[in-house]
Amino acid sequence: MDRYEQIAAELRERIERGELRPGDRVPSTREITRRWNVAMATATKVLAQLRDRGLVRAVPGVGTVVAGRPDPAPARSGGRQLPRRPAPEGVLTAGRIVAAAVAVADAEGLEALSMRRVAAELDVATMSLYRHVPDKDGLVHLMMDRVFADVSFSAAQGALGWRARLELAARLLWGLFRAHPWLASALSVTRPQPVANALPFGEWVLSALVAEGLGVQDVFTAYLTLFNYVRGTALNLEMEAAAEAATGQDSEEWMDRQEGVFMELVAAHPTFLRLTREGYDFDLDRLFEFGLQRLLDGLAALIGRAAAPAQDSSAPRS
Repeated sequence: MDRYEQIAAELRERIERGELRPGDRVPSTREITRRWNVAMATATKVLAQLRDRGLVRAVPGVGTVVAGRPDPAPARSGGRQLPRRPAPEGVLTAGRIVAAAVAVADAEGLEALSMRRVAAELDVATMSLYRHVPDKDGLVHLMMDRVFADVSFSAAQGALGWRARLELAARLLWGLFRAHPWLASALSVTRPQPVANALPFGEWVLSALVAEGLGVQDVFTAYLTLFNYVRGTALNLEMEAAAEAATGQDSEEWMDRQEGVFMELVAAHPTFLRLTREGYDFDLDRLFEFGLQRLLDGLAALIGRAAAPAQDSSAPRS
């Protein structure tokens, strides 16, 4: 029996004994790699086998949980498992594949995403996916394009001033990252991907900055700074989701357990110690908003300097 089958059998026994009940979260792929000291590919196979047998299912925003009604183990013949009958090829589309992949990534992160995993979600043969998407990288590209389609700007919003427009763009992007924590790490700033549905976001920001008289270098640098600020902050969303899945503790519960260690660590630093004792209510959304306003304050100064020479040149000469 392969290692992944041994781990799957162990988890299956826990489900059958009632230790893991319907709706309970099962170990994530990351947790399996740590607890059983196996590779990520092995951990993925563990969850795939449990899913194939109807014992677990993916729940967006939660992770992989015990299914409500586990299906019986597949029939065997001569000691060998009979292959599943795939769904008719005619019902499979690129849209269905992308939707299933987004659901998996939303629930468990990109590390859990594989062509085999998506095929299992759709109950089709893995090779049938390649008739509609080129490979995993191509699938992730389609996933990014799909989720960016949810970001839109109305004609009425086009009348907003530059700051209000950039605030709107940043908050829409932040909301997108919140809905899809994997997206921030999938996007690249140094090697930007050609994501067609992301272009309206770029056009919205670039046109607002151009209208304020900034030069090409400043326009693109300001755009990339804004984008990378939101993306960089959003990287914490995926890391926190992974940490919570691995430990079963949210950030507040984890901090409560670490309080003694931190207090001892900052004891020799009076300012740090005083502020720590007074307490700080950490909130990632508030951190995002604070940084966004300070970034826009800086752009306001830049735009003000760009406007000054134009005003000087238009002043009447004596």
